[in-house]
Amino acid sequence: MTKPTRAMVLAAGLGQRMRPITDRIPKPLVKVGGQSMLDHALDRLEAAGVEQAVVNTHWLADQILTHLDRRAQAGRGPVTLISPEPELLETAGGIKRALPLLGDQPFFAVNSDILWLDGPTPALERLTRNWDPERMDVLLLLAATVWTVGYDGSGDFHMDPAGRLSWRTERQLAPFVYAGVQIAKPELFRDLPDGPLSNKAVWQKASEEGRLFGLRHDGPWYHVGTPEAIPQVDAQIRQPAVRWVEP
Repeated sequence: MTKPTRAMVLAAGLGQRMRPITDRIPKPLVKVGGQSMLDHALDRLEAAGVEQAVVNTHWLADQILTHLDRRAQAGRGPVTLISPEPELLETAGGIKRALPLLGDQPFFAVNSDILWLDGPTPALERLTRNWDPERMDVLLLLAATVWTVGYDGSGDFHMDPAGRLSWRTERQLAPFVYAGVQIAKPELFRDLPDGPLSNKAVWQKASEEGRLFGLRHDGPWYHVGTPEAIPQVDAQIRQPAVRWVEP
């Protein structure tokens, strides 16, 4: 399987749950584990062989532009392109706007408010190895709901032995939560209506056609969505490396 060489980093959100921190700094530039969440994402993508990453911007966009310029001057990859959003477009809407920069091949998409530690094999490499465009339109990295840090929801998906996903029903708990990383085909986004739209609309269509798949992450996963989550995740990220085993 050819590795994706392009990626989208979703960095345009307002970060409302992270206030008052995000009144003065965009959420992707909040530091955890010694560097910004945006740097964590871009460094992982570079290590996975991604040559070009598109970063969408909206809230306090000038700070993100300055930060990316400094990365480039320091020789840190991948090459980054900006997809500005005068109006917030949410996840799928942001990806659609960025399609001219993403090209016509499957790409990684990474949320900028999540962090993960790799298991024995890096998560992006595992996604690439498991990606099968003949069967799949989307492959999501999933975290086990009960072992997440900073996440307080009811999960998102059930997964069958082949990795095919189905949505949880209302009032139901699901064993897996979307971990904020995916491989997707660009054609899924081309015919979407203009304006704000969530990835859930894209995933729902893929699910109905039996082409939405998942891969369970085999290491720690963190959602950094509130000020309270920062020191909790920071402490775990900074711990000496140990082999992670679920209790």
